[in-house]
Amino acid sequence: MSEATMKRPSLGMALLPIIISLVIFIGGIGILKYPAELMLLFAGVVFTIFAVLNGHKWDTIISVMGEKIKKALPAILILFSIGLLIGTWMISGTIPLFVYYGLAIIDPNYLYLLAFLVTAIVSTCVGTSWGSAGTIGVAIMSIAQTMDLSLAITAGAVVSGAYFGDKLSPLSDTTNMSSLAAGSNLYEHIKHMLYTTIPSSLITIIVFTIVGFGIEQDSTQLASIQEMMNGLDQLFNLNIFLLIPAIVVIAGSLMKKPPLIVLFTSAITALVLAWVTQGASVSNLFSSAVSGFHVDMLGENTISEEMQSLLNRGGLYSMYNATFFVFVAFFFASALEVSQALNIILERIIVHLKTIGSITFSALVTGFAVINCTSNALVSFFLVQDIYGKVFKEKKLHPVNLSRNMEDSITITEVLMPWTVSGVFMATTLGVGNFEFLPWAIFNLGGFIFSALYGFLAPYTKGFGIRKLEEGGFKAAAVGDSKNLQQ
Repeated sequence: MSEATMKRPSLGMALLPIIISLVIFIGGIGILKYPAELMLLFAGVVFTIFAVLNGHKWDTIISVMGEKIKKALPAILILFSIGLLIGTWMISGTIPLFVYYGLAIIDPNYLYLLAFLVTAIVSTCVGTSWGSAGTIGVAIMSIAQTMDLSLAITAGAVVSGAYFGDKLSPLSDTTNMSSLAAGSNLYEHIKHMLYTTIPSSLITIIVFTIVGFGIEQDSTQLASIQEMMNGLDQLFNLNIFLLIPAIVVIAGSLMKKPPLIVLFTSAITALVLAWVTQGASVSNLFSSAVSGFHVDMLGENTISEEMQSLLNRGGLYSMYNATFFVFVAFFFASALEVSQALNIILERIIVHLKTIGSITFSALVTGFAVINCTSNALVSFFLVQDIYGKVFKEKKLHPVNLSRNMEDSITITEVLMPWTVSGVFMATTLGVGNFEFLPWAIFNLGGFIFSALYGFLAPYTKGFGIRKLEEGGFKAAAVGDSKNLQQ
């Protein structure tokens, strides 16, 4: 069908599939708890029908979907690599080592706080939220379960820490791509993000400290901890060499080696350690990598079923559901893109943006909406840039304002919804539903809130947290520039 036969729908018609999809997501996933994959398929069908009725071809949607999957192939391979890493780190004893010493050292009153701080440090070093959550995050969740602490709060702390590094690390792909898309310098971008990162982190630390102090320990809890430590000591030969796979990941990331190569090298290292230090057979080594670790692989099973549920995990197969979800999400995203429904709505909104507050908030909401529709940060970054780049420039706003908005609305919020790829990964890996840990992902929520506040309060704070674009160069908004910020 030629472009001439394609109809451009009205605003009212464009709103229709958007509203139907929201009802499907909120009602089907949020309230009725139906499978997110099925709900995404239904929403994708809605947009497909809408696109076809307006003159587009089904083949176009499939072609766009193919391009998205092609671009997302590295992320899909990393998904499998994380499953491989968890399985091999389990049979080698690397994750059990973290759990053992975590149980021995960590005071339950400080676990939530440490869950945030430790994952924040690891994710900043390795530059990936998935890698830090899939390794140290899994260990922390096991510690919390053994201590009989809230898994929802612990998962929220792990997610908060994991996305601290994903947002701020110069090794993070999203940190680099958001600054590239907005046209800002990487390190100026990171520096500008401190305006939202510092207060979000402080609030996160305060909340988890206060909540942790409310934990009361009892003899049953202490007995469970001791039982877990005894079981780990019995099952694994715990020694300092088991830290090598973790060192490989951190060193490879700091040396800026390709993530897939780093993760695969770490997994191979863990398998060698499992063969040498744990006495695992070659067949069990491969089984742990593919099907996941099971305590029976290391000899006679004498530990409790509860402990087995903590340890039996990982493997390539564990990521099949998340990978299938990628294909479903991209079908929905492709149908949405071809339908042009979201673009039509945003075009109508953008002409009414007059103040710094309205521009900032609209960009944040758009970023959040787009990442929830596409599950692709790269696509979301460039789409938000296409829509808002000119507006920010016309208002004499430095590109770092837009790149920070992208991070605070795209990078750190995707994980909160159960119908996104990152959301499915975290829920699957940590064993806690997205809406359960969402209220405790305080760092992720804080970025969005503080970005919006800086925009709305700019006229009253003399532009604090907002950087102006000046003729002849860039500089921060000067005192007394609040009048210009409103123009």
